Amino acid sequence: MITNDHMDSIFQALAHATRRAMLDYAQEKPGLTVGELAQNFDVSRIAVMNHLAVLEKANLIISEKDGRARRLYLNAMPIQDIHERWTDCYSAHWADRVNIIRHAAEAVANKTRRRDLDV
Repeated sequence: MITNDHMDSIFQALAHATRRAMLDYAQEKPGLTVGELAQNFDVSRIAVMNHLAVLEKANLIISEKDGRARRLYLNAMPIQDIHERWTDCYSAHWADRVNIIRHAAEAVANKTRRRDLDV
């Protein structure tokens, strides 16, 4: 079971847009180095390291030493643990269906908006 302190660290880590972007990069390219990650942000390497420390504390990023480099991997399990805390199999199924409908409606709305702008 996930503790309240661990959930707090996860929510704190996810609260910052830069850290969420870092998780996206780690998901897209498992094993990327800290240097490769830092190239995607217009901040100092120290700032990148500070963000990574928050993500590692929340156990959302796993880093492994590879010679002089550190390779980064997304660990989605803490997010899954939080998801499972408030959903069961039945509600997760329907939440997924509603999410699909929402995305379809947003896609139609965006297409309509683009068409209206073209006119």
